[in-house]
Amino acid sequence: MPDFQPVRDACEVMGGMTKLANKLGIPVPVVSGWAAGTRPVPIIRCVEIEELTGGEVTRKQLRPHDWWQIWPELRGEG
Repeated sequence: MPDFQPVRDACEVMGGMTKLANKLGIPVPVVSGWAAGTRPVPIIRCVEIEELTGGEVTRKQLRPHDWWQIWPELRGEG
């Protein structure tokens, strides 16, 4: 499975995978699994990542297959 670029982008914005994991209060291997595309990013973490990255990585990017079901209010946004 290919790398999941939005998580890798969030790591870059935050200064690395370890820094992102620390900010989220979770183990680095969890973030690594997201970045590898082997585990989906949990819904609650998507909002946190969007906020931590100042919107550089969005919920839509982190949940491309179901964001419109989770956050229907975002449907009209570009």
